[in-house]
Amino acid sequence: MAEITIIESAGAGAIADWLAKALGQPGAVCLPGGSTPFPIIAVLVETDSGVWSDREVWPNDDRIVPEDHEASNTGKMRALLEPAGADIVPLAEGARPPHFAVTWLGMGPDGHIASLFPNTDPQVDDPQALRRLTPDPLPAHAPFDRITLTIPALLDTDAILFTLGGAADKRAVFDAAARGENDLPVARLLHAAQARGIPVTVFA
Repeated sequence: MAEITIIESAGAGAIADWLAKALGQPGAVCLPGGSTPFPIIAVLVETDSGVWSDREVWPNDDRIVPEDHEASNTGKMRALLEPAGADIVPLAEGARPPHFAVTWLGMGPDGHIASLFPNTDPQVDDPQALRRLTPDPLPAHAPFDRITLTIPALLDTDAILFTLGGAADKRAVFDAAARGENDLPVARLLHAAQARGIPVTVFA
């Protein structure tokens, strides 16, 4: 059973260094949206490390909006990573995600991952790789329907990276999930990852 490695108080540069090493081999990568990842991705782009060249990039999830909408994860990834040589793959119903070299996830204070909110009751044996769904309640900052990879698609990976952004409330939820003290979406994913021997690294 793989362990969870927690790294405290690391800045964007340290996370970018970890990601660069993890992406030292070819393979697709699954990236989160939100405010935390884009500055870290920008660090990797600025260092011209070459990790994005010809690499397939999938969002964890996205809002059902046009790519030029400010709420579009795909649009932001395309603007940042296509110039670095990445191939951005927008989520679409019926798509077949690949095996990922790294699945990078954020987490909400309610324990949601990607757009798998508690009300959606995500299953570790979901037969679908993607689902269109509606969070309940809708987040005030992004009140849109979503399309998201499911837990099995997120787990089809060599390694999982979590970034919690230094938030104490998120850390408490994550730690409880890791101990098996709740049944939130993050807990379901962590339990399945450990059972499958997938290493999980957390920048807290």
